[in-house]
Amino acid sequence: MNPYQEYVNNIANAVKQAKSYPLGGFPPAARPQISPTAPKALFFAPHPDDECIVGGVAVRILREAGMRLINVAVTQGSKKDRQAARYVELRNACDYLGFELVPTGPTGLEKVNPKTRQQDPNHWAASVNVILGILKEHQPKVIMFPHDQDWNSTHIGTHHLVMDALRLMPAAFSCYTVETEFWGQMDDPNLMVELSAQDLADMITATTFHVGEVERNPYHLSLPAFAMDNVRRGTELVGGQGGAAPEYAFATLYRLRKWANGAMQNVQQGGRQIPQSVNIGTLFP
Repeated sequence: MNPYQEYVNNIANAVKQAKSYPLGGFPPAARPQISPTAPKALFFAPHPDDECIVGGVAVRILREAGMRLINVAVTQGSKKDRQAARYVELRNACDYLGFELVPTGPTGLEKVNPKTRQQDPNHWAASVNVILGILKEHQPKVIMFPHDQDWNSTHIGTHHLVMDALRLMPAAFSCYTVETEFWGQMDDPNLMVELSAQDLADMITATTFHVGEVERNPYHLSLPAFAMDNVRRGTELVGGQGGAAPEYAFATLYRLRKWANGAMQNVQQGGRQIPQSVNIGTLFP
């Protein structure tokens, strides 16, 4: 018997079985005691659920670096009749992971996309000011947000929203920046973060709290495949062409830089891989 046939069958059967698993309602995942005065890390989520899908680095920052992980709900989706429910789902997902949650308004920001930035400067400036206020209030050590080619217009809009707000911060402000990818892959990620099976299971479980979304499309079940493919890509994109593959089962890819002196600064030469054996806090001295 061809063992790879059994391998593929097992995957297909596991996905089929998992479609019957419960959505949401799980007790909170384990998390460390975080000091109220701990440094803060802000995750700027274009949509409710991005904090779960590409938040592997955020989970590890919370669990290993002991920072206060705060999810910023940039939008609550584009469907008006779902915005209130999506915020409740987001709050439940964040409660499960141990993330704090900051809204950007009663229903989130609207029209966060490059077209608005170009054609409606007054609306755009008002949205930038909301993000600016959050940055000033929290003075984060680390921020996470999508890269500028993440395909989805709201993801790209969120990138520019955060960047425009950073340009308005006082000159003395600095923070580490971690750009995420989901819809559009980066050509030049410089950071591959290993995910343990526990981390990934918790990210999937948190995604199930977005009940209205995963009932429509059970995309939470594809996260293992996404994380496995990141190892394939990251081996060479981060590790170097022709490099040896690390012994990771799952990973997420990012671009790590630092905002300082009013501009983005490189903080490392080449790519870096962070296995589970290395505390991710070492990225942010």
